[in-house]
Amino acid sequence: MKHFKKACALLMALLLAVLLLPASTASAEGETQITILGTSDLHGNIWGFSYEDNKETANNGMARLYTYIKKVREENPNTILLDNGDTIQGTIMTDDLYNKTPEDPHPVMAAMNFMGYDAMALGNHEFNWGIETMNKITSQGEFPVLAANVKDKEGNLVTGLGWVILECAGIKIAVIGVVTPNVPLWDGGKPGIEDYTYTSGSAGVTEALAEIGDAADVIVVCAHMGMAAEFDEEGGADSAQQILLDNPGVNLLLVGHYHMSFNEKQGDTFIAGVRNAGREIARIDLTLDADKNVVDGKVDILDMADVEPSPEVREIPLVAEAHQKTISFIQGGGSGEDGEGGTPLGATTARFQPENEIRGLPQGKLQDTAVMDLINKIQLENSGADVSAAALFKDTSDLPEGNINYGNVFDIYKFDNTLYRVPITGKELLGYMEWSAECYNQWVEGDINISFDPEYPGYLYDMFAGVEYEIDLSQAKGQRIKNVLYKGEPLKDDEQLTLAVNNYRYSSALKGKNLIEGKKEWESSNSIRDMIVAYLAEHSPITPQVDNNWSIVGVDLNLENPQREEIITLINDGTLEPPYNESYNLKDYEELVAVKPAA
Repeated sequence: MKHFKKACALLMALLLAVLLLPASTASAEGETQITILGTSDLHGNIWGFSYEDNKETANNGMARLYTYIKKVREENPNTILLDNGDTIQGTIMTDDLYNKTPEDPHPVMAAMNFMGYDAMALGNHEFNWGIETMNKITSQGEFPVLAANVKDKEGNLVTGLGWVILECAGIKIAVIGVVTPNVPLWDGGKPGIEDYTYTSGSAGVTEALAEIGDAADVIVVCAHMGMAAEFDEEGGADSAQQILLDNPGVNLLLVGHYHMSFNEKQGDTFIAGVRNAGREIARIDLTLDADKNVVDGKVDILDMADVEPSPEVREIPLVAEAHQKTISFIQGGGSGEDGEGGTPLGATTARFQPENEIRGLPQGKLQDTAVMDLINKIQLENSGADVSAAALFKDTSDLPEGNINYGNVFDIYKFDNTLYRVPITGKELLGYMEWSAECYNQWVEGDINISFDPEYPGYLYDMFAGVEYEIDLSQAKGQRIKNVLYKGEPLKDDEQLTLAVNNYRYSSALKGKNLIEGKKEWESSNSIRDMIVAYLAEHSPITPQVDNNWSIVGVDLNLENPQREEIITLINDGTLEPPYNESYNLKDYEELVAVKPAA
């Protein structure tokens, strides 16, 4: 019995010793654990601040990410940090201030250097200001910037590197970066863009792997694209799934571009993707045996909602300066420490967006509004086109009553798009309008609300000016646009028109989806956002005006039904979730009201 007790005590001691081993030490002899952290689509959000709203956010930003990154590095010193692109664009700070002076130190790159990034892959938005600007900014990084599938005519890579080998705990990790090859669709015509060839992501990875050979123990691909193709459904040039089909030796695939969480394993490949703006980070723990083979792994997608922002990132001198400079810029050029005191850009007599009837369901996409009529009016005036199309990029976009600052303009038009005038036929316009109306779900009898197809991001839904039309949601996709009038007469298929549309929609939809044959005949030298600023300066105070040139038909929302009113009350008080992607139906009334809290 004495020997048995000694044996048990020894066993317990050994077990305790194993449990107390640091995370970076393997659980089995000869094994090593490495941790790979991945970010993507940060879109210039360093601070965790909504500049258009002039307030702190609660769940995003690079400062929050760094708090978590430090914690992981303490748990496992064998950690590398990678970024998957769309990093230097996306906020007023980046787009309207620092990306216009690329020779100056850039706050995003300063933050990335401080945070200790080991490598970065390019995203498509890095190209928005042209090749020279992109390289001036990204070259400030103290880490390699990768794009294995973008080369000039002499075969030189756009950043000089397509892949890099990092060493961590004696493990050699090859990191390959590829970007969606659709860059010319969105930014063709920008300086230097058309001097390069953008091959498929898969081809870029295949070529990089051939160059790497057997020099690496672990293969990581940072692919700035989604798993499914965005345009090339047959060839998969812009599909991360195609990368895996053609290159089965990849150990870890980081995806991006779609702003979606992704956590999956295909064969021996771990796949991870995160939401945008620093809302999430991917953590991948890989275990390697004594022969440096990956024998185990785990992917976690971590939400930053409960993480405190790192004061160290916010106190980086350039970051703190840029943050305050942006606030002052938004307030109309104020130079005070609080950013107040600047001259407003203009003024309004009332707010431009109606109240939502149902919480979380944007009224601005259910009816014509003053916000969209204003944008389309400005596009028509600047382009001289017959018809205009524009999207409500954010469901809550609005111009408030009173003085307007740059943040308000950014709120209703968040992208730095330019404006095109394009020839289009009546038949092509109808096809474009049908494509846009695909964002809605089909209405069925008893539905109390209109809802949206989750496969169609809100920024794809365009509203049109210069024509009158109806959207019949009782019909299937492709058959919804009805009673289109141009100058009071039914639109003819062979009608010759000109269309005002932004550069992104022209490239990605009108051309990318083969909706039109004509080519742009005019392009603005300034951004649409600049046009809005100029309009405010000339016409303020402006009054919201709605011409109600379009409406939704083919639905009976049972507006007078008391059961509908009761369901809406439960939605608006938070008892029921907003029905954004799926309608509530009266046939489910008993089930829906059963969740009502007891009085």
